[in-house]
Amino acid sequence: MDGGENEQRGPGDEDTPPARRERRWRPGRNGVDRPTGPGWARRAGVVLAVLMVALGGAVIGVLAGGRVNTDIGPFQASLTLAPAVKGGTTVDIPPLGALQLNSHDGPTHLTVRLGALDQRKTEALIDDPASISRASQSAVEDVRNGVMRLGLRTAGSAVLVTLLLAALIFRNVRRTAWSTGLALAVTAGSLGLAAGTLRPQAIEEPRYEGLLVNAPAIVGDARRIANDYSRYAEQLQRLVGNVSQLYTTVSALPVYEPAPGTTRVLHVSDMHLNPTGWQLIRTVVEQFGIDVVIDTGDITDWGSEPEASFVGSIGLLKKPYVYIRGNHDSARTAAAVARQPNAIVLNNSTTTVAGLTIAGIGDPRFTPDKETSPAGSGLTKQVADQVIGAGEQLATTMQRSPRPVNIAMVHDPASAGPLSGTCPLVLAGHTHARQVSKLPQQPGKQTTQLMVEGSTGGAGLRGLEGEKPTPLSMTVLYFDQQKLLQAYDDITVGGTGQAQVNLERHVIKEPVQGVPVPVTPTPTR
Repeated sequence: MDGGENEQRGPGDEDTPPARRERRWRPGRNGVDRPTGPGWARRAGVVLAVLMVALGGAVIGVLAGGRVNTDIGPFQASLTLAPAVKGGTTVDIPPLGALQLNSHDGPTHLTVRLGALDQRKTEALIDDPASISRASQSAVEDVRNGVMRLGLRTAGSAVLVTLLLAALIFRNVRRTAWSTGLALAVTAGSLGLAAGTLRPQAIEEPRYEGLLVNAPAIVGDARRIANDYSRYAEQLQRLVGNVSQLYTTVSALPVYEPAPGTTRVLHVSDMHLNPTGWQLIRTVVEQFGIDVVIDTGDITDWGSEPEASFVGSIGLLKKPYVYIRGNHDSARTAAAVARQPNAIVLNNSTTTVAGLTIAGIGDPRFTPDKETSPAGSGLTKQVADQVIGAGEQLATTMQRSPRPVNIAMVHDPASAGPLSGTCPLVLAGHTHARQVSKLPQQPGKQTTQLMVEGSTGGAGLRGLEGEKPTPLSMTVLYFDQQKLLQAYDDITVGGTGQAQVNLERHVIKEPVQGVPVPVTPTPTR
């Protein structure tokens, strides 16, 4: 037995008990032994924890700090980075929607959100034609600088968050350092991959979302308009200066000298965000001694919050500014106008300014989409009911007014029909075409004149869509001491970038009867 026992033991077996050998090694696959003790599992758990903390800290850091605000040309914009399965860029253009660009690869997504439009910078671009080309060049540099700042801020935020997170979890300098280093490597690698796979040509192949889906040709149109606008801008600087020729033109007119006590009213409409219109308004207000400005709506295009800053020029006029909302203006737009110190917003109400009692009502619709059918080109029964109903509401308000109304304001001329006989003059806009007519007279009631203004803003960017720019137009109305219209001057500037200025004087021989023009029926129910 002793011999058999000695044969079964190998050298050194006396020093290593069977239980200890069982604990340290176990057969693995393919005959290779593997360690099984608690030390190996602990090390694997630490490595996994370091990786999780590094990735979690990097993600939280990117979400928390991956944002910068910057100016891109006249726009205030925010740039945001976020972790994503697939790279790319979203250009958010509220309220129109967004453009999706396949701009880069990697686990980072860039969002560029265009915010408020800086009115002063925009007007500066119009004043100085050379600044438009400089702005187009600087915009690229603005974006590049913004993205560089965003990358540095994002990396710094990822490192800081991971450092704090690892220190709280591990309370170990070495593991904290490893986690922080890994987070920096992951963040820098993701940003580097995005930079290395950048595709600038992606801007030419965007995917549209929101309202932009309905107008995918906007990129082509915008390029053409931008090219046209650059060409027009070479002459824009001459525009306001040439308005001074209006007085020279007026002095050559051998008719109608405004008598002392004459009230001068400037009628504007449909600005559609064109800052050039403000320059023209200011010049006419100063040179013609305007007492009150009347705006029959569509001061903006989409009624969005960023557009609200456009109305800030109202306060610079330092004259009473009476306004009603157009179908492109939202309640937010009207509120922004009401905040101006010299503005009066009418909505089925009346006011007395410069001795004139004025009544007005906002357009009942909010339809900023330019595909919406305007008045006179296929009014549906529903639309007709809305606009005619607005006129009926205003007529009721005017009949209850303690003072006779001198001027009524509606945006759409289709609302004017119910106002016949309630006042001598109704002012409107909406159609972007100047027109003077009479409303069908009601038996036993006074004659009512309807004056529709063109677009004081040249219909904004839409004015550049045709072969020729839409002219900028406004009208100066002269009222005598009895508050009857005695004469009016139609002022026309030949379109954005065109310096031709025309003034046509009209004298009303019989103010009680109004301008001798045909009667124009308005839509009925």
